[in-house]
Amino acid sequence: MSSLICGLINIYIVVLLARAILSWFPVSSGSFIEPVNKALGAVTEPVIAPVRKVVPPLMIGGVAIDTSFLIVIVVLELLSSILC
Repeated sequence: MSSLICGLINIYIVVLLARAILSWFPVSSGSFIEPVNKALGAVTEPVIAPVRKVVPPLMIGGVAIDTSFLIVIVVLELLSSILC
């Protein structure tokens, strides 16, 4: 059971990283990557949104950096190291 949970955590981390990387590029409506972007958002947003409400973006100059991804990944990695 523990290995299943660890595997799911690792897969979710990869999905989070894929969404973060995709967020760097513009995804236009009707493009071939749009369904992937929507699916990644649907899977990750329920976990990231509550963190985003509590932790404000990090302001560096005139740029706001969303740290909620990083926080969720760190928490999942800590959980994985405890369980695995």
